[in-house]
Amino acid sequence: MRKIPVELTKRYEEEGWWRPETIGEMVATGLQANPDTGFWVHSAVRPYAGTFADVELHARRLAAGLRHRGVGPGDVVALQLPNWMEAAAAFWASAFLGAVVVPIVHFYGRKELSHIMGTAKPTVFITAEEFGRMRFQPDLCADVPIVGLVGDNFDDLLDDEPLSGTIAADPASPALIAFTSGTTSDPKGVVHSHQTLGCETRQLLANYPPDRGRQLTATPVGHFIGMLGAFLIPVLEGAPIDLCDVWDPGKVLELIETDGLSVGGGPPYFVTSLLDHPDCTPGHMAHFKTVGLGGSTVPAAVTRRLADMGIFVFRSYGSSEHPSITGSSRDAPEDKRLYTDGNPRPGVEIRLGPDGEIYSRGPDLCLGYTDDTLTAKAFDDDGWYHTGDVGVLDEDGYLTITDRKADVIIRGGENISALEVEEVLLAMPAVAEAVVVSAPDPRLGEHAAAVLRIKPGKTMPTMPEVHAQFEKAGVARQKWPEELHEVPDGRDFPRTASGKVQKFLVRRDIAACRK
Repeated sequence: MRKIPVELTKRYEEEGWWRPETIGEMVATGLQANPDTGFWVHSAVRPYAGTFADVELHARRLAAGLRHRGVGPGDVVALQLPNWMEAAAAFWASAFLGAVVVPIVHFYGRKELSHIMGTAKPTVFITAEEFGRMRFQPDLCADVPIVGLVGDNFDDLLDDEPLSGTIAADPASPALIAFTSGTTSDPKGVVHSHQTLGCETRQLLANYPPDRGRQLTATPVGHFIGMLGAFLIPVLEGAPIDLCDVWDPGKVLELIETDGLSVGGGPPYFVTSLLDHPDCTPGHMAHFKTVGLGGSTVPAAVTRRLADMGIFVFRSYGSSEHPSITGSSRDAPEDKRLYTDGNPRPGVEIRLGPDGEIYSRGPDLCLGYTDDTLTAKAFDDDGWYHTGDVGVLDEDGYLTITDRKADVIIRGGENISALEVEEVLLAMPAVAEAVVVSAPDPRLGEHAAAVLRIKPGKTMPTMPEVHAQFEKAGVARQKWPEELHEVPDGRDFPRTASGKVQKFLVRRDIAACRK
């Protein structure tokens, strides 16, 4: 784990950012205070309607069953489930036990899942037999002692008598490992403690507007921010939980009409796909009071469009490592909310390095990575996280992200490692060199664009051939290239004197091709 200076630890404890409670205690307190609050899953295959008390009973029966099988504080429980009730029950059960939760995005493919299972080495793995493109792959969890399949043997893990209370754990110890794709080919394991995760939950809730009504969570709960927004913040607030397992803008518009739901924000795609749907009317958007956008490139045209509809809009900036670096408070001037990524959140500090790279530290910053080498590269001895993002600060201390040092493509809020995509492309016999960069996407913010240099005498692969290669490699579909370009014969990529490809020029050339 990273080195946390003693003076920071002392400050975070004295100022109340770090509290002597576990996530299990926080969840238990919130659930018991709001037993009748509604819990809904809007799904064609596994719908659910109940209350916090109903789902808590399910979670406590699961916790008792796992406890009798020897699971306790520090044991790793991996969850790869869609946005279903069982995901909440499994997450809350793990929290009650003081276990370390590993949420896994349900559409991760064989390659990603194999790496995560090998790194996390869970004692428990809970998943589904199948959902969409996801299929249970028993060989990947052959060494996992306890495996539960929703739709098969999951209910066998539940005891008749629910667990009472919570199992004691050290609040400074790991509570969650979030695997996120970034600058490395394989997903990075980001470790959060009970203290950092609890701080982030309280911090986000403090900036939420009151009387938000019922808000739909569509972000996968296997993703860090989806899990926070679905299973922690509403519990602390006592707000209803509404989940959907498939994002269908037409059906979401129907839910807005019939159930009075709204979407609180996230990557811009969730809101823009509703606005651009032919069935969307001003009456639908009247349900939207506040929208917070982040997790992907946020075009000014989108924030202006929403603001002109009378919606209170703000941008924010963070990552799985440091979830809330900047954001705008409810009393921030409109131009700051719409056109910057906000100012540092309470308790958070930022500064810019010599090349404009953003350094951050704060009480919600993670403990480090599962890989010590990555931890040493990203965190310094003074507690600063080197984000790899580049930005500028205005005279009022508001940050605007201008670029990324890391080769990361953010597609609909999900990080895609350009290196990982390039490696799959280079396995194709005709490809001599592959460069993958982000290209603007009107729906998702960005998508992967691949530029290939082809071997002499070989033919440029077609898009179906490229997709077949990624299918064979077991890579999640959202990482597949959505644009293909070829370096013309006799030409090369733009390079530095040392031979490194200048990706910013590649991005520029792709943009020029579109004009």
